[in-house]
Amino acid sequence: MKLLYKFSLLSVFAVILSCKETPKSVNKATDVSVTETDVISIPESWVNSRVAKAKEKLNSSEAGKVVWNAMEAHGGLDTWFANGPITFRFNYQPLDGKTARDSYQTVDTWSNRSVHTSATESSAKFGWTGEQAWVKAKDSTAFAYDTKFWALTPLWFVGHPFVLSGEGVNLELLEPTTYKEKEYNVVKVTFDAETGDAPDDYYILYVNKESNKLAVMRYIVSYPQYFKDGGHAPEKFTEFIGEQVVDGITMPGGFKTYWTVKDNQPGDYITKIDFTDVSFEKDLSKDFFDAPEGAKILE
Repeated sequence: MKLLYKFSLLSVFAVILSCKETPKSVNKATDVSVTETDVISIPESWVNSRVAKAKEKLNSSEAGKVVWNAMEAHGGLDTWFANGPITFRFNYQPLDGKTARDSYQTVDTWSNRSVHTSATESSAKFGWTGEQAWVKAKDSTAFAYDTKFWALTPLWFVGHPFVLSGEGVNLELLEPTTYKEKEYNVVKVTFDAETGDAPDDYYILYVNKESNKLAVMRYIVSYPQYFKDGGHAPEKFTEFIGEQVVDGITMPGGFKTYWTVKDNQPGDYITKIDFTDVSFEKDLSKDFFDAPEGAKILE
C-alpha cells in the first residue's frame, strides 16, 4: 500500500504542526506552559487545531464532506487523536500459501510511528520511528516479508477514514453504487506526486448513505520496491466485516480481501485478516517508538 510511506500523509503534516507548536507551547488563555512529561501526551489545543483545519478542508468539497461525515460516524477525528496511540493484533492470512504476517502492534496515530511485535516470538520486533525503519530479532527469518513496507500498512486498513485528514490527500466523488443491496457514496483517494514513496497508490471507499460508515475499500499497491519499472498490482477489494467500538471509535471487526473483477465486483477471496485485541494507550513512554538498542536500521 502507500506505505512506509503512508506515514508521510499525516506525519509530514504533524511535523509541520509540531514545528509551529513546540512541546512547551503557551496556553494563551491561562498563560500556563504545557510542561513535558515522561509519557506521550498531545495537548488538547493541538488536537483542536488539527481537527478544525481538517474539518474546514474536508467540508470545502462534496467528496470531503462524505469523508468528514464518515469520520463523525466512526467516532470523530477529535476522539481518534485524543485517545492516544492504538494497539492491536493484525493477522494477515493469504489463502494462496503466500507469507502470513501476524503481529501485535502499537501505532502513534498523531505522528505515524509504529512498533510491531511478532505474535509467535515476543523478542522479535520491528518498527518505524518517524525517520527510520528498524528490526530486532535473534532469527533473521523471524519476519519473512518487507518490514519497512509493513511498518504502517495495517494502519491503512484499520485507520480509515481518519487517515485521510492529512496533507497531500486528494478526494474525488464518484458515481454512487449498490453493494449487497445497500446504497453507497463512493470516494476515490489519490495522493500528490511527492507524497510518500508510492504516490500512485489509490483507494476507493464505499460509504453507506444511511449510516455514513465505511463498508468497502478498493485499492492498488504501487510500492516502487515491488514494481521497479512502474505499474502496480491488480486492484483488490476489501470488505469490512462487522464492527467493534473501542473508546468511542467504531472500527471493523475484521476484513476479507478479494481481487476486483468485472463491474468492480469482488472475485476470488484471497486474504483473511483478523483485527483483534484493540485498545488505545495513554501512558506510553516518550521513547516507546525509538529504535531499541541493538536494532538493525533498515535502508
